[in-house]
Amino acid sequence: MIAATERAGSLGIAARRGRWFSANPDKAWGERFFLAYSPLWMVAFGVYQRSRLGDGLGDAGNFLVTFAIFAPLWVVPFVLRRDTPWAGSYWFKFNLWILIYSAIGSYFFSEYFFDVLGMVYHFPHLHWTFDSMMLGSGKQMVPIIMYLSAHYFFVTYHTTAVIVMRRVRTSRLNVHPLVGAAVVALAAWFWARAEITLTTSPSIADEFRYEDMGWALRWGALFYASYFIVSFPMVYRLDEHADEPWTLGRTAIDALAAGMLTFILLDLATRITGMPYR
Repeated sequence: MIAATERAGSLGIAARRGRWFSANPDKAWGERFFLAYSPLWMVAFGVYQRSRLGDGLGDAGNFLVTFAIFAPLWVVPFVLRRDTPWAGSYWFKFNLWILIYSAIGSYFFSEYFFDVLGMVYHFPHLHWTFDSMMLGSGKQMVPIIMYLSAHYFFVTYHTTAVIVMRRVRTSRLNVHPLVGAAVVALAAWFWARAEITLTTSPSIADEFRYEDMGWALRWGALFYASYFIVSFPMVYRLDEHADEPWTLGRTAIDALAAGMLTFILLDLATRITGMPYR
C-alpha cells in the first residue's frame, strides 16, 4: 500500500513537471528516432550544400545525394520496428503526413516565396522541376530535389515543436489556452527565422538567396511562420493517445486540410505585404 502510494505520488510529481515525449510508446519511439536523426541529416545537408556534391552529374547526382539523406527516415524505422506493422506505426504515419504537407508547400507555396519574399533559386545545372502551373509569376521553377529536402527539414521542425508543445501542455505552465497559442507561435517563428538564416550562406548565394535578406528576416520569417502556426498543432494530435490511433486515410486527409488552411493564411498575408518581387 505504501509503495503504491509512493509510486502514485511520484507519477503525480512527474505529471506536474511535464512530459517531453508521448505517453504512447510507439509515438515516443518515433519522436526519439526523428530527434536522433536530425543532427545527422543537418551535417550531411551542410556538407552537400557547401561542397556542391553531385553537381557533376546534374539532376541525377543531386537527386541521389538528397535521396540518400531522405531515405533513412523511412528505411531505418522500418528495419528497427519489425515488431510493429509499418502501416500502423507512428513513424510511418508521421512521415506520410509530412510528405504530403511539405509537397504541397514545395509545389504551391514556393511561388509565394519567390514573388512575396524575394527568394531566388538559380540552378542552371538542374532541369528536373515540378511546381504550380497557374500560381505565381512563373519566373522561377522548383527543382525536384527540393521536395526531398523539405521533407527532412519539416520532420525536424515538427518533431521538436510537438515535443516542446507537449512539455508545456502537460506542465504547470498550461494555465490558459493563450499560453499554448504563444508556444506554437514562438516555435513557428523560431524555425522560420532559423531556416532563412542558416540556409543562406554567402558561399551558395549564386544558387540560393533572398533579394533583401533584412526584409526576409524581419517580415519573411513571420510570413513563413504561417506554415507552422497551422501544422504544429494539427500534427500534434497524430497518435497522441495510444487508444486512438489514426488510420492512413485520416492522416492523409489531415495533412491535406493543413495544406489548405496554410494556403489561406499565405494568401491573406500576401494581401498585407503585397508582391514586391513579382
